[in-house]
Amino acid sequence: MAYQLTVSYPETFPDVAGITPEQFEQEAKWAMAVKLFEMKRLSSGMAATLVGVDRATFLLKLADYGVPMIDLTEAELLSDIANA
Repeated sequence: MAYQLTVSYPETFPDVAGITPEQFEQEAKWAMAVKLFEMKRLSSGMAATLVGVDRATFLLKLADYGVPMIDLTEAELLSDIANA
């Protein structure tokens, strides 16, 4: 079963952003998925599913939002490399 989230917004928001309502809603969905990924609430695969794209597309789009694909400390990265 899938849940559904409904978000109400004033009809002027898309106009102010200079985009269509459909584009506004898609952009809002992307922003939510990226933020949830950044907060480590969703994996990249789960976030990609939320916006309806494959994982690689999602990861490549992160740069548009200023979010790194990998957010590890130097120690974590070195540990991962040592254990690879």
